[in-house]
Amino acid sequence: MTVEAYLDWEPRQELRYEFVDGEVFAMAGGTIAHNDIAVNLLSALRPHLRKQGCRINIADAKVNVTHTRYRYSDLVVTCDEREKTATDAILYPKLIVEVLSAGTEALDRGDKLKEYCRLPTLEEYVLVSATQISIEIYRRTQGRFWLYTAYQLRDKVKLESVDFEFPVTLAYEDIAQFQPLES
Repeated sequence: MTVEAYLDWEPRQELRYEFVDGEVFAMAGGTIAHNDIAVNLLSALRPHLRKQGCRINIADAKVNVTHTRYRYSDLVVTCDEREKTATDAILYPKLIVEVLSAGTEALDRGDKLKEYCRLPTLEEYVLVSATQISIEIYRRTQGRFWLYTAYQLRDKVKLESVDFEFPVTLAYEDIAQFQPLES
């Protein structure tokens, strides 16, 4: 399938499909915890990002990784003026968040990590576990160098790309399997 055919075909499908080098792959459904984590982060980030003139999208927004690859992330933030009128895909992401599940963890830590880290505008790639309390960040430092930081229950996470800080527990708030959270 060509990129043009994919961009025409995919919006009319009931499922979401990633496009990788001419092939399409159906996206797996997530768990309730997976969705709740994404909603918790979206709810916390959106008011902050609006003040900065940034755009945040959840789940159904494609990221144009290369001219032959389109990926879906759980959250994507862009602050680039050129994205104000984007309709097909996000081209200039600043921050990408993936909520890890059993079905997606290998892809999110493998191919997606490599692809996203090649995006010149990406400053942070965040991995949030849906099975245990754990948040990891890959943060661009200089050029092609990335710093890895892991966060646990009592930590505060700093998203430097958008100047936002939050306790790890915020991501897991009101999710039955993680209650009660220790302070």
